[in-house]
Amino acid sequence: MNEKNLVLNDTHVALGGHMVPFAGFLMPVRYSSDIEEHMTVRQGVGVFDVSHMGEFFIRGDGALDLIQSVTSNDASKLSPGRAQYSCLPNDTGGIVDDLIVYMMDETEYMLVVNASNIEKDWNWISGHNSFGADMENASDNYSLFAVQGPKAQEVVQKLTNVPLNEIKYYHFTTGEIGSVSNIIISATGYTGSGGFELYVKNEDAQKIWDQLFKTGREENIKPIGLGARDTLRLEMGFCLYGNDIDDSTSPLEAGLGWITKFTKVFTNSEFLSRQKTEGVKKKLIGFKMMDRGIPRHGYELEDKDGRLIGQVTSGTMSPMLGMGIGMGYVEIEESTTGNHIFVRVRNRKLKAEVNQMPFVDIS
Repeated sequence: MNEKNLVLNDTHVALGGHMVPFAGFLMPVRYSSDIEEHMTVRQGVGVFDVSHMGEFFIRGDGALDLIQSVTSNDASKLSPGRAQYSCLPNDTGGIVDDLIVYMMDETEYMLVVNASNIEKDWNWISGHNSFGADMENASDNYSLFAVQGPKAQEVVQKLTNVPLNEIKYYHFTTGEIGSVSNIIISATGYTGSGGFELYVKNEDAQKIWDQLFKTGREENIKPIGLGARDTLRLEMGFCLYGNDIDDSTSPLEAGLGWITKFTKVFTNSEFLSRQKTEGVKKKLIGFKMMDRGIPRHGYELEDKDGRLIGQVTSGTMSPMLGMGIGMGYVEIEESTTGNHIFVRVRNRKLKAEVNQMPFVDIS
């Protein structure tokens, strides 16, 4: 399979980006070191080029009905300028994808989906479009820059008259940045360190990228790769599709009951409602390593007697904590905060403790 290039591929290569195949694209995994880039976002400001993400526009009188039918969260609670984290349940108790729903106006929504699932999600949603909604897959027309970190607002504000401090978390607006109009400025992000995601038409991508780096020189702005994106999201306990959630994991098992609203009927809502009533048998937990070691995806989790109780879905060395952290599914009886579990690393059995997420408090 030939990977697609990002619009700014040559720019990333020139900046020293190590390009790797990811979700059908060549993506920069790092420019310097994962730890350095991680701390740049936690303490200053960094920019991710996440233009691989998919954007669908759903329009018309049937737009809300379609979205309500295929997503687990209640999109009727949205108003123009608000965004909502949600998921697409499948017919078998799992998740087609997680996504963000943006309400552009009364009859127009933008759905932002994971790059690896663009075709799958498009087919799933269009297959359920019995509401006459107009659907547009605009994924190839947009670039997406996530400007993240405590100094992100400072940098972006220099380029716009939009009062960024008035855009609350999971709210957005459309405005001008650096003489480019109609940019969607969204107070969302996947790092927990604040900032904005900028949805830019491809033809304006280079201009906006260059202006961000020119303007942010004083704040020591840096490009950030996928490596740091993974450690940043994991410190916050954010799920990654394909690792922590997939077609076989229920939103309730994944701790996503808060985006699963039974005030409406949606795909497989009857099964999920029954699961909520009866209780889940496994649960996604966070854990910190007590012994030295780094948990990795697929490692087995055991109880003190060596009995298999689950497996690691994501794991890393936390740059903020200086210890291994991970997420994984375990039997519900083993999911209590403070419970000691063990990670099987080759022939070693390393002790860990079930921990509430997020792992770090950066407020």
